[in-house]
Amino acid sequence: QLQLVESGGGLVQSGGSLRLSCAASGATLDYYHIGWFRQAPGKEREGVSCISSSGDRTKYADPVKGRFTVSRDNAKSTVYLQMNILKPEDTAVYYCAASTGIFGLATLMRTERFGSWGQGTQVTVSS
Repeated sequence: QLQLVESGGGLVQSGGSLRLSCAASGATLDYYHIGWFRQAPGKEREGVSCISSSGDRTKYADPVKGRFTVSRDNAKSTVYLQMNILKPEDTAVYYCAASTGIFGLATLMRTERFGSWGQGTQVTVSS
């Protein structure tokens, strides 16, 4: 069974950068599209980005376009989220999760289409 573990979160000043990692175990990552989501206090979990199983297609939510980049290394069973020009509104717990099937449906980034959720990693951006 696929298990995902996020890491790389922390405290950073506005304008700074962080790289999150999502490490997979228990199953071959190659079969899964991976989505990154975030949840700020008092808000619903929202999709940030997703990447196809082969890594050739990506999707970004409007608030992070041009600042975040998702990538993956299936040989290392790891997906990354490079976050640049961070803003205080990016503060949230960030999660990765897996989806299968048609990538176009995964790009809707609806939480119900994803499973194997990690425990999350906290990202805090100070102003």
